[in-house]
Amino acid sequence: MKKAKEKISKTKFEEAVARYTNAMQREAMINRMMEDEINEILAKHEESLQTIADEKKKAFDMAHAYCTANKQRLFTKRRSIGLADGIAGFRLGTPRLRTNSGSGWQDVVGRLKEVLPGYVRTTEEPARDMLLADRNKPDVAPLLVQLGLQVVQDDLFYIQPHKAAA
Repeated sequence: MKKAKEKISKTKFEEAVARYTNAMQREAMINRMMEDEINEILAKHEESLQTIADEKKKAFDMAHAYCTANKQRLFTKRRSIGLADGIAGFRLGTPRLRTNSGSGWQDVVGRLKEVLPGYVRTTEEPARDMLLADRNKPDVAPLLVQLGLQVVQDDLFYIQPHKAAA
């Protein structure tokens, strides 16, 4: 069941815009205060976090170098080893294709067309951006309706508050 539309007076309309503007200004002020507080906290801990990040990188690089150098001995049965403080090991990454040296993707596409044409993509889709850009051209405009297209623009309501004095 639809609500009956309430008739709103100009005074109530102006009050609504004023309340909206006031709320946006209060929201902006709170967001600025939060950003200032967050920036203070980040600045307070920035040096410690950078030191910890450097320490982690050095330790990771050292452990990685050790495991890589001793991969045959350490990882014969399993891809990871358990230690008192954690687990270290190797994971298989996501499979991906890479071209052989001296070959590029264009070469591969050419050969695929000959050998495995089902593995070459061709994407057909309307060039919507071009149709919108050329919508007023005499050779395009009359055909849009014939093609089953129409150019529409929504009428969007907005309230733009005036800048408040800081």
